[in-house]
Amino acid sequence: MTRIAIDGMGGDSAPQVIVDGVVQAANLFDYEMMLVGDETRLKRELNNYKVTGGRIFVHHASEVVSMGESPVQAVKRKKDSSVNVCTELLKRKEVDAVVTAGNTGAAVASSMLNLGLLPGIKRPGIAIAYPSAHGISLAIDVGANVDPTAEHLLHYAIMAEIYSRFVLKKRNPSIGLLNIGEEEGKGTEVTKEAHKLLRESNLNFVGNVEGRDFFTGKCDCIVTDGFVGNVVLKIIEGVVDVVGTLFKREIDKNPIAKFGALLCKPALDAIQRDTNYEEAGGAPLLGINGVVIISHGGSTAMAIRNAIRLAATSAELKVNDQIVNEIQQREKEPKN
Repeated sequence: MTRIAIDGMGGDSAPQVIVDGVVQAANLFDYEMMLVGDETRLKRELNNYKVTGGRIFVHHASEVVSMGESPVQAVKRKKDSSVNVCTELLKRKEVDAVVTAGNTGAAVASSMLNLGLLPGIKRPGIAIAYPSAHGISLAIDVGANVDPTAEHLLHYAIMAEIYSRFVLKKRNPSIGLLNIGEEEGKGTEVTKEAHKLLRESNLNFVGNVEGRDFFTGKCDCIVTDGFVGNVVLKIIEGVVDVVGTLFKREIDKNPIAKFGALLCKPALDAIQRDTNYEEAGGAPLLGINGVVIISHGGSTAMAIRNAIRLAATSAELKVNDQIVNEIQQREKEPKN
């Protein structure tokens, strides 16, 4: 049985929403789940639910890393924080994967300190799946490493390609490098060097892509640094929220528009499902020597449930083994 550790104290609405999501997962999937955090609070929340499926256990952790704390300092100072205990459990192989909706920086720092990196990988990257005009695409990095080298970006591309093949079931994922123009000579020295490395690799590299290509489906995987990637991600979240608000405001002004919206409801519902972050649940922290899924701080119970499913799937498919094998194999192959 796949075992998942869940940070019960991480997130804007922890532990209530986290426990709700864990119970939903228990009633749908055959996993063994370890809720990590304040034992008294977690058990009190669990008493509000009936669990009919998988098994749920509680592992006490006396400290919490809050959203506003300095990640590295907090992780080093709070050894018994819920996120630290989760990654320690994974390090000791008492669980197969970790899910946290807490402080992203703390999750990355704790994973680096307790689990280390996969052989051949020098920096981790957060990858996020999102809908495009031609199916699900993947972007990496969206917040783990704000100042990568060209080699780091190459490794991101390799990890994204493997994740897309094994988890997203893409046959030959195409890779694009996010830049300010499609021309090869555009961008910073790092992106220019990264372009050269990607072009010389055996990846299905389609060249530079621009911000507008995020949703056109021009490529299956977009590679960027964590600073730009995180800014793009937050802009997308804001645009989706604003467009929804404006759309509802205009519909409410006109009875005919309300009737039209009613007729379009099936299509609108489908679009909402496709663009809802809750469906993905969380983002894998690729490059870490263990399966770690980072969820949005504002995750709902549904998002936590799906993050647990994603964590189990990544562990069962042995994605990290595939990354290590691919890195080692590519190092042996002649360059184009």
